Amino acid sequence: MSMALIVSEVNHQRIKTNGIWMHIAEQGTGPLVLLLHGFPEIWYSWRHQLKYLASHGYHTVAPDLRGYGDSDSPISPTSYTFMHVVGDLLGLIDHFGEQQAFVVGDDWGANIGWHMSLFRPDRVKGFVAIGVPYFPRIPTIKTVEAIRKAYGDHTHVSQFQEAGRAERAFARYDCLTVMKKFMLATWTEFLAAPPGMEVIDFLPTPSVSPSWITEQDLMVFADKFQESGFTGAFNYYRAMDL
Repeated sequence: MSMALIVSEVNHQRIKTNGIWMHIAEQGTGPLVLLLHGFPEIWYSWRHQLKYLASHGYHTVAPDLRGYGDSDSPISPTSYTFMHVVGDLLGLIDHFGEQQAFVVGDDWGANIGWHMSLFRPDRVKGFVAIGVPYFPRIPTIKTVEAIRKAYGDHTHVSQFQEAGRAERAFARYDCLTVMKKFMLATWTEFLAAPPGMEVIDFLPTPSVSPSWITEQDLMVFADKFQESGFTGAFNYYRAMDL
């Protein structure tokens, strides 16, 4: 099926929630399912699941999380705490007049889903976490420091902390190359570069796309990040200790 056909079957709108405008893609009618993407992605990561779940009797909604795609991107990292992001999603559930939603999250989306379940279990009918287990906060040490202690100073989490550093590193590549480096990566360890090297330089650029994604699909992501930049996405990392 062509990319254009998948996109045309999906309804797009921007919804006012928690003080920002949030872009969503939605399909189907029935119980509400929120699909939460990770880094560095947008709603389009869920294009297959939107269609599948809609065809099985669900109202499936995939937002661009704040800072991503066609949603608002507040400048300050202080606007990217779990309280803010969970608040955005509660506003979406309210917008659709629902009391509860099923929540599915991958990567950062999983982290957000865990916190949504923690803060407001009354609004979550069921939760599926992909790729990220629940990490409770350590009372005696901040999150970023804990990651530094466990994995060293050269992880993506550490490198993304300093305003401008990762932006400058990513800017050395076109957005399609950035997408290939992250979305087609096959590492199994926590992501860390050798000393003195940026993570984006360390990640290889696969020359052939795997069977599950096309160059056209990767361009959908690349085009959005070309418009938005990556600061909104980095701000999630910069808010980790708040």
